[in-house]
Amino acid sequence: MTSSEVLSMYENIAGLTTQMAAAARMGDLDRLGKLETECAGEARAVATGVPALAGAQRLRKIDLLKQILANDRDIRDATDPWINTIPGMARQ
Repeated sequence: MTSSEVLSMYENIAGLTTQMAAAARMGDLDRLGKLETECAGEARAVATGVPALAGAQRLRKIDLLKQILANDRDIRDATDPWINTIPGMARQ
């Protein structure tokens, strides 16, 4: 995997998580689930390992990771009230 492919993958994940956060805020759990499945497929590539980046590419990757984490927080904030109504699913 080239460095540009790595950044493209992270940009795609960031875009998907942005869409997921919007779906979660709107309460569109069907769309959220579909996007989550798509995002998981993209994230599997990260689990197999990606080459280290340097310089500006590394900084871009860090920015994308921060965006992904912020989107994750937004998704959790939007879905926690709903998740907490399901027995055995409450988040700690």
